[in-house]
Amino acid sequence: MIELKDVSYVYHLSDTDGNRIINPVISHLSMTIPGGEFVVLTGSSGCGKTTLCRMINGLVPHYFEGELKGKILVDGEEVSSQPIYQTAKKVGSVFQNPRSQFFNVDTTSELAFTAENQGRNPESILHDIKDVTKKLNIETLLDRSMFQLSGGEKQKIACGSVAVADQPVIVLDEPTSNLDMEAIKDLEIILEKWKKAGKTIVIAEHRLFFLRNLADRVFVLEDGALKHELTGKQFRELQIEEMEDMGLRTDSLSKVMLKNTAQKSDTYIKIHNVKFTYSDKIHGIDIPEANIPANRVIGIIGHNGAGKSTFAKTLCGLNRKAKGNVTIKDETILAKKMSEHCYMIAQDVNHMLFTESVLDEILLSIPDDISAKEQIEKATNTLRHLDMEEGKELHPMSLSGGQKQRVAIASGLVSNKNILFLDEPTSGLDYAHMVQTANVLKHAKEQGKTVFVITHDLELLSLSADYILHIENGKIKDCYLLDDEGYIKLRNFFIQ
Repeated sequence: MIELKDVSYVYHLSDTDGNRIINPVISHLSMTIPGGEFVVLTGSSGCGKTTLCRMINGLVPHYFEGELKGKILVDGEEVSSQPIYQTAKKVGSVFQNPRSQFFNVDTTSELAFTAENQGRNPESILHDIKDVTKKLNIETLLDRSMFQLSGGEKQKIACGSVAVADQPVIVLDEPTSNLDMEAIKDLEIILEKWKKAGKTIVIAEHRLFFLRNLADRVFVLEDGALKHELTGKQFRELQIEEMEDMGLRTDSLSKVMLKNTAQKSDTYIKIHNVKFTYSDKIHGIDIPEANIPANRVIGIIGHNGAGKSTFAKTLCGLNRKAKGNVTIKDETILAKKMSEHCYMIAQDVNHMLFTESVLDEILLSIPDDISAKEQIEKATNTLRHLDMEEGKELHPMSLSGGQKQRVAIASGLVSNKNILFLDEPTSGLDYAHMVQTANVLKHAKEQGKTVFVITHDLELLSLSADYILHIENGKIKDCYLLDDEGYIKLRNFFIQ
């Protein structure tokens, strides 16, 4: 059983001048989660979902500095009064960014790591690894380099490590943020098996469609407090309008309708013999010829490991060993020189945040051909469009995952690059900010930019995309206008 008794929490944060910022993340929250229950935490970005997960697994208050009031109990033991390793014996965690919980360079060692720290017999651990990888259908990931895994494969290893450790409570913080539909279905199967095994599961998520038939209760948080508490039955009976009013994502992809009117393009970005290979065993991309519509929003889809991110990095000139060239407005450019024309917003935005404040982060991307005053005005206006102006003095690394995503998007929008690549821009975003991001993408298009969006988010594509670029096995499988006919094709890809 998990109990929170009148819990409040404030992180110790400071602005750029060193002044303490009082920003309550959790406010007088009480809840009880019986053993074996499957609970979903949802709500707007920054509402306290991640902090609540950290309370259950002991990272708050033992790792993150802050002021905690109230009591958090797991299996009758108060989390704040016992060492974190004691809580870890009872609570397994799968984080939003699985890289942050890895300690090994190969997958098999990573699967064994937590169990080894429990002091278990090596033979028992190897037996459990074999059993778990078979049950979770991840046998092909054994003995692989962690550095060569896709985002979805990394998430599967994180789940596998928790399964081998076999704690009774499992906490997952937005585990689908970087997963494709196939990987989400695999995760759903894993969660279903854990539920049948009697595990207590607490999952913080914006994407709700795969949890429809799993949730026993759904807690909707707002500003660190409990706004709605729904039973699984009440959750499943919600209409799409009710979910949107509550700021929630859809609980069924079949309900998502095409809301954007696609605009055809008569100009193209032309690709000629663009190739990139990681090694003899691992292929990247191979595109002999392709004409891609310019000055439009183009959704890039494909399964995990299909080559979507490699395509984006290559066209951005980030893969310096890439061969071939690209023609833009009658100018032919070597693929490895494309960085002069493109701006890449990476999947893991933590690698893109360098400064001491959100405002400075945006200013870093603004060309210096305008005055300092104009630069600040441009940065502030962009943050306002993305609902981030109030946080402009905060340190970027103190933000939630969704807020960091918006800061990275803002940096791309203020740059002078005419081609933007966004890798999973709605990971960690709630419904309102997903809609806001869709509008920002369309605004960038209206400014004459070509916007490529790598995404597994059908809702985002239905609101913003003009074309769909389908990549599989490092090749362009299809490119089509997202009209009514194209949307049928797109929905079939997601709901197959």
